[in-house]
Amino acid sequence: MAQTDAIRSERINLRLSGTAKRRIEQAASVEGTTVSAFVVSSALESAEKTVRRHETIALAREDAIRFFRALADPPPQDNRLRAALEEHTRRVDSR
Repeated sequence: MAQTDAIRSERINLRLSGTAKRRIEQAASVEGTTVSAFVVSSALESAEKTVRRHETIALAREDAIRFFRALADPPPQDNRLRAALEEHTRRVDSR
């Protein structure tokens, strides 16, 4: 992910072993960049993958068909579903 020209005013401080620091410095050198740029680039790439993995749901074909059928023709609400929805509303702050 490319960095923008936005003003960079936020900091993250971390402690790591000497071995880890030397390895990161070596990797930054091999890439021809600074340690800071290397760490930021690597962390952002990992963050994007992590967020994407948690935002995506993969379903098997049969499960996808079942899901879309339930959306197209939802089952009638019963007392258990109403109670679950009320509990969700009580517990979750959806903004």
